[in-house]
Amino acid sequence: MKGNTIFFLFCSLFLVSFLEDTGAAQAGTNYGVYIVYMGAAASTNGSLRDDHARLMSSVLRRKENTLVHTYRHGFSGFAARISEKEARSIAQKPGVVSVFPDTQVELHTTRSWDFLKYQTSVKIDSKPNTGNDQSSSSVGSDSIIGILDTGIWPESESFNDKDMGPIPSRWKGTCVKADDFNPSNCNRKLIGARSYDDSADIKTTTTTTTKYQKKYDDSAATAPAKLHTPRDTVGHGTHVASTAAGSTVASASYYGLADGTAKGGSPSSRIAMYTVCSSAGCVGSAILAAFDDAIADGVDVLSLSLGAPSYIRIGLKSDPIAIGAFHAVDHGIIVVCSAGNDGPESESVVNIAPWILTVAASTIDRDFQSKVVLGGNKVIKGEGINFSPLKQSPEYPLIYAKNAKKSGANEAEARNCNPDSMDKDLIKGKIVVCNNVGDENYSAREKISVVKGLGGIGIVLIDDKSSRVASTYGSFPATLIKSNDSAEVLSYINSSSNPVATILPTVAVTEYKPAPAIAYFSARGPSYDTMNVLKPDIAAPGVDILAAWIANDTSQTPQGKEPPLYNVISGTSMACPHVSGVAATVKSQNPTWSPSAIKSAIMTTATQTNNMKAPITTDSGSIATPYDYGAGEVTTSGPLQPGLVYETRTTDYLNYLCYIGLDIDGIKAIAKTIPNDFACPRDSNSDYVSNINYPSIAISKFDGKASKNISRTVTNVGGDGKTVYAVSVDAPSGIVVKVIPDQLTFTKNNEKLSYQVIFSSSTATSLKEDVFGSITWTNGKFKVRSPFVVSSKSGDNDEYVL
Repeated sequence: MKGNTIFFLFCSLFLVSFLEDTGAAQAGTNYGVYIVYMGAAASTNGSLRDDHARLMSSVLRRKENTLVHTYRHGFSGFAARISEKEARSIAQKPGVVSVFPDTQVELHTTRSWDFLKYQTSVKIDSKPNTGNDQSSSSVGSDSIIGILDTGIWPESESFNDKDMGPIPSRWKGTCVKADDFNPSNCNRKLIGARSYDDSADIKTTTTTTTKYQKKYDDSAATAPAKLHTPRDTVGHGTHVASTAAGSTVASASYYGLADGTAKGGSPSSRIAMYTVCSSAGCVGSAILAAFDDAIADGVDVLSLSLGAPSYIRIGLKSDPIAIGAFHAVDHGIIVVCSAGNDGPESESVVNIAPWILTVAASTIDRDFQSKVVLGGNKVIKGEGINFSPLKQSPEYPLIYAKNAKKSGANEAEARNCNPDSMDKDLIKGKIVVCNNVGDENYSAREKISVVKGLGGIGIVLIDDKSSRVASTYGSFPATLIKSNDSAEVLSYINSSSNPVATILPTVAVTEYKPAPAIAYFSARGPSYDTMNVLKPDIAAPGVDILAAWIANDTSQTPQGKEPPLYNVISGTSMACPHVSGVAATVKSQNPTWSPSAIKSAIMTTATQTNNMKAPITTDSGSIATPYDYGAGEVTTSGPLQPGLVYETRTTDYLNYLCYIGLDIDGIKAIAKTIPNDFACPRDSNSDYVSNINYPSIAISKFDGKASKNISRTVTNVGGDGKTVYAVSVDAPSGIVVKVIPDQLTFTKNNEKLSYQVIFSSSTATSLKEDVFGSITWTNGKFKVRSPFVVSSKSGDNDEYVL
C-alpha cells in the first residue's frame, strides 16, 4: 500500500500485527516479547510475583531482568523478553494457559447525543431505580469509566470538574507523574491516569488497505511513540473520553462548524485514562496491564476503541482484549469495544467474544456539505470539511483529470489522479475532477496531495462510499460528490469550451434525513469464529462526531487559525464511547446490575427505525440487518428501565468455552469462580453456543429438516412486581417460530422465568441465504426485543485457533 496508516488511529483502531519472526524482536538478538497468560489470579500479589519468578528461573539461565509487565490483580501472568525456544518451554509448564508473542497494534459531541435523545421513544419513570439517594442532577456521578487509548489532554474544558462531588471512596487508582503530566492534572472528573512503559520491542507490519479516507495528517505516522505519559499526543483518547463522559461545554465547535453545547453521554461520570496506545500503535502487553490495573482500581465500565482487523483471525487464548475483558466482566465490569472498520465486507466484525458489548457505527442527522458551483450557477452537492478561500462565483478553470494525462501515462491512473500521471502545466491553477470509485491504490488524501503538488487550486473527488463521512481538508478546497452527480459535472466539462467552477466552504446541515444509517466502514457480521453468537451487538453514532481534541495539533489547522480545541472525526472508535456513556448511566441508576444485565438493557431497547419512521438502512440505501447493527441503534432512556433482562451467567461463559473447544482443565485455569460440579457437556460443539443466555439469538446449520430448540431466561426488573408479558414474533418467510409459553406471568420483582423458541421450516428445504427476525415481549409498558438470525451455514470455523 502506498497510503499512510494513521487513519486506523481513528477507525480500524487496534490493528494487530503479529511478529513476522517471533524469535527476533531486536536487531542482532533472537529475543522477542512474549505474553505468558496463567489464568485467574488465585493467590496474593506477593505469591504471584514469586510464582512468576520461579517459572522464569526454571527456564532461563540468563541473569538480566527480562520482565516487561507483571499481571497480578485481575488475572495472573507476565510479559517478558525471551526467545522462541524459551517461550515453548514455558508453555509446557503447569499453570500456564497460553504463551503468545506480544503484538504491535494500531488504533480502530454536540449533536450526536441530542440526536439519540430525539430517536428514543421510551418514556421512563420520574423516580428511577437508583438503589441509593442520588438526586437526578447527579445521575452517573458514582460511575467510573476506564478508557484504554492514547491518553488525555487534561486541560480541555470537557474535563472540568465544576459542581462535581467528592471522588467515590471505592476508587483505588492513581494519577502518575511524567515529564509532561502531573498528579495535579487530575481532578474530580479525571480521577485516574496511568501509562505503561513501551519497552516491548515489536515489529510493525504496514497495513494493506486504502479503503478509507485518511482522517489524520501523514506526519502523525512518524511521530515518536510515547506510552510513558498519560498526556495524549494523538488526539484519539481525548476525543473518545469526552464523547463518553465529557463535562457540558457551551459554544463548542470546529472553527464554527457543528457549533453547540458539547457533552458526553454521562457527563457526571468520572474518567480514568489508561494510556496503551501512541501514534505508533498499541502494545498487547500494555493492554493487558491496563486491564489488570483497571480491575484493581475499581472502574465500572471499560471502553476500548480498539480491535483487530478482520483478516487476522486471532484466537481467544492469544487475544489480549478477549482475555482482559473476560476477567474484567468476571469482576463486575462491563466492557464495551468497537466492532472495527473493515466493513462493509461480511465476517469483518471483531471483538466477538460474548462477554464484550460490540459496537457498530452509524450516522447522525448532521451533514457537512461543501458544494460545487459550475458555470451557469448549477450547484452540485458535495461533502467534506474545508475552509475554501475561493470566491463564491464560478470563475476558476475546471478540468477532468483524464484530460490532463501526462504523455505516456496510463489513462486510468490519470483519471484517478494517481502520482506521476498528470501534466503539471494542464493542472496548475485549476480545479481538478478526480475519480475515487473503486481505486484501492491511493487514498483521497494522497490524491489531494498530488493535485496540490502540481499547482491545482481545488479538487472534486467522485466517491460513492465516503461521501457521508466528512474528511477534514483544512484551507484547501476539496469536496466529494457521488457518481450520479458526476455525470452532470463531466457533461458540463465536455460540452463547454471554457468550463469553470468554484468550491464553497463547508456548512453544517442539521435534521438531515434519513438518519441513522450504518456507515460503509462499519464492520459486519457474522462472527468469524462461530455464527451462533450474533455480532455486532448494537450501533451508535460514529460518523462526523465532534469532541474534545489536543490543544497543540497544528497538522491541519487552517491558515491564520489556532489549533482546534474540538475536532470532527469518524470511526467505530467514536461509536464505542457513546455506548460506554449509556452503560455508565445505567450502572449509576442500577448499581447492583451485572455487566450482562446492562448489556441486555442496551440491546433489547434499541431502535430499528430512522428519523423518517422507516427501517434503518445502510448508507448505500439497503435495509440494514442485524449483521449491520446487531439489535439496532442504541437509545438513551430505554436502557434505564428495560422491563426484562437476559443475564448471561458465569456458567454460560464457561459453557461457551467448552463449546468452542477448551477442556475443563483449561477452563478452571482461566475462570476465577467455577462451580465445583461444573463439567463440559460430552458432546460440546459450537451449535450449543446458541443456547447461552444471550439477548439475541443466532442459529447455524439449519437444513430445514430438523427443528432447532433454543432456551432463554429473563429476569423481571420492571419494578411492577406482578405483571404479564405476551410474546410477538416477526418471522421471515419460510421459517416457523413457536415460543413456549407465549405468556410470562411474573409475581414479583427480580423473578426469573424461562421460555423455549422452536425454529422449523415451512418448506423443509435449506435456506439459500441467512434470514432475520425478532422476538418481542411486552406488558403494555415495556417492549423487550431480541433479534434472531437463522443460517444454513456451519457455525464451526477451524481457522479460529484457541
